[in-house]
Amino acid sequence: MPRSLSGAPVGGGRLADATQELERKRIESNQRADEHRAARDRLNAEARQIADERGRILDELHAKSAEAQDHRRHRDELNEQVREEKALREEWNRKLQETSDRVQELKRNRQPRPGAVPVWRMKKELKELEFRHMTTAHTTEQEKRLIEEMKRLEQAIREQDEQLRRDPEIEQALQAMNEARVEAEKHHAAVGQNAEAAQSAHEAMVALYESVDELRRKADEVQARLIEVKGRADELHRAHIAAIEEVRDIEKMLYATRGGRAPAEWGEEVEPPKEEDFLARLKKGEKVSTADLLELQKTGRG
Repeated sequence: MPRSLSGAPVGGGRLADATQELERKRIESNQRADEHRAARDRLNAEARQIADERGRILDELHAKSAEAQDHRRHRDELNEQVREEKALREEWNRKLQETSDRVQELKRNRQPRPGAVPVWRMKKELKELEFRHMTTAHTTEQEKRLIEEMKRLEQAIREQDEQLRRDPEIEQALQAMNEARVEAEKHHAAVGQNAEAAQSAHEAMVALYESVDELRRKADEVQARLIEVKGRADELHRAHIAAIEEVRDIEKMLYATRGGRAPAEWGEEVEPPKEEDFLARLKKGEKVSTADLLELQKTGRG
C-alpha cells in the first residue's frame, strides 16, 4: 500500500475523517466536563454557605430553647414558692383571727373601773355620732357640741384601752395578734411578688418559644434549600463524571486510530466488523467501540 512522506497509509480517508470527528467530540466532552465541574463547584460553595446559615440558625435556636427552659424552671420554682407562701399566709391569717378573737374576749371579760362605760358601748355610740355628723345638717353650735362629744368618746376609749393594756394577759394577747398580722402581711406580699415574677418568667418563656418556632421554620426552609442545591450539585457531579468517562472512551478510540493497541486494562474486546457505515454512526452520535476503529484501521475501508 502506498504511503505518504510521514509513513501513514494512503487511502485512509474515512479513518482520517473518523479521527477528526473523534477529536471534535473529545473537545466538546472536555468542555462539558469543565462546565459541569465549574457549575458543580459553584453549587457546592453555595451549599456550604447555606449549611453555615443553617448552623447559625440552629445555634441560635438551641440557645433560645435553653434560655426558655431556664425561664420555665424559674417560673415553676416561683409558682412552688407562691403555693408555699399562700399556705403560710393561710396559717398566719388563721392565727390572726384566733388571737384577735382572744383579745376581744379578754376585753369583754375585763370589767372597767367602777362607773366607767364599757368600751364596746362607747364605740357603738361613737359610730352613731359620726354617722349623724355626716348625714344631718347642724347649726354651728350643734356641730361644735357633736364634735366635742366624739372627741370625748375617743379619749375615753383610748384611756380604757391603755388601762386594759396594763393587764399582762391582754398585753400578751395583743403582742401575739400583732405578730400574726405582721407575718400574714409578709406572706401576702411574698405571694404577690412571687406571682408577678412567675408571670414575667412565663411571658419571657412564651416569647422565646415563639422565637424558637420561627427559627425552626427558617431552619426547615434553609434545609430544603440545602437539599435542593446539593441535589443539583450531585447531578452535575454525575454529569461531570459521565463526561470524563466519555473523554476517556474517545481517547481510547483515538489511540486505536493512530495505530496503537488498546491496553489490556481498558477491557476492550475485538468485535466483528459492522455493516453500518462507521462514520455515519459516529456523526449521528451513536456509540462505537474501540474494536470498530481497530477494524476500520486494519481493513483501511474508505
